[in-house]
Amino acid sequence: MDLTNCSRAKEFILLGFPHVWGINIILFVIVLLLYMLSIAGNGLIILMVRVDHRLQKPMYFFLSNLSFLEMWYTTAVVPKMLANLVSEKTTICFYCCMAQSYFHFLFGITEFYILTVMSFDRYVAICRPLRYSSIMTSSVCLQLALATWFGGFFTILFQTILVVRLPYCGSNVVNHFYCDIGPMLKIAGGDTQLIEAIGFFIAVAVILTSLLLTVVSYIFIISTILRIPSSSGQWRAFSTCASHLTVVSILYGAVLFIYLRPSAMHSSFSLNKAVSMLNTVVTPVLNPFIYTIRNNEVKEALQKFLQKKPLEFS
Repeated sequence: MDLTNCSRAKEFILLGFPHVWGINIILFVIVLLLYMLSIAGNGLIILMVRVDHRLQKPMYFFLSNLSFLEMWYTTAVVPKMLANLVSEKTTICFYCCMAQSYFHFLFGITEFYILTVMSFDRYVAICRPLRYSSIMTSSVCLQLALATWFGGFFTILFQTILVVRLPYCGSNVVNHFYCDIGPMLKIAGGDTQLIEAIGFFIAVAVILTSLLLTVVSYIFIISTILRIPSSSGQWRAFSTCASHLTVVSILYGAVLFIYLRPSAMHSSFSLNKAVSMLNTVVTPVLNPFIYTIRNNEVKEALQKFLQKKPLEFS
């Protein structure tokens, strides 16, 4: 497309959900409550890991990274969605939209990397317990965490640059409640096949590779647990992995449905909105509860924190 004859869109209209005032108010209240719970729950986990010496272990260091990611992953989308639910004007500036899309995927992709690192941590803890402290040192944990962040930053960067450079000369209505790449490609001018191919490659590389590594880790973990002679020992070992396994199942199920398809042009965006709502709003709320309910150390630290007893800083 010749950009010299193109009056490029300066803003996008986020179509979101149908504007029915009563329903929108109810949805606004529900999403706001879930968002506040997500920020409070994940923030509480970060605080507990920071102040309780019993939680200053590699597993909880990565958990605090996951909670930090969850806070920003939902914050990249929810505040604008809340504003649009109670406003007749649902526009977002061009570069704001591109920034929202980039950070949404940055935090989302980094979350996959963190979950993969957490599965490796559980593998070392259960399958190589005698070498765990020598392998998962503070330096190694920090390097792994930084690698996940840099990986997320660079994985989506090139595709985002290509999306920014596309001509948006026709419709500026994005059929979603946030700037997802699929609906944006649908309204973009020019050839989007390369970007769709890159997006599909990223989905395969990130989602399937991290899923494969996680599955392989758990094959070794389960094999090791089954060789433990006592049932109480088996349960104690499995309980350290149950929370992580639950979170992985929820996240991969939703994301595989939305993104692991070759073409965004023929997607059912109405269905994607519902699944995206689950992944963006509901899942970040569930994770703190999952880790709190299924982990005795986190439960004890939470009880100690709520009782307002002095907590030690290391």
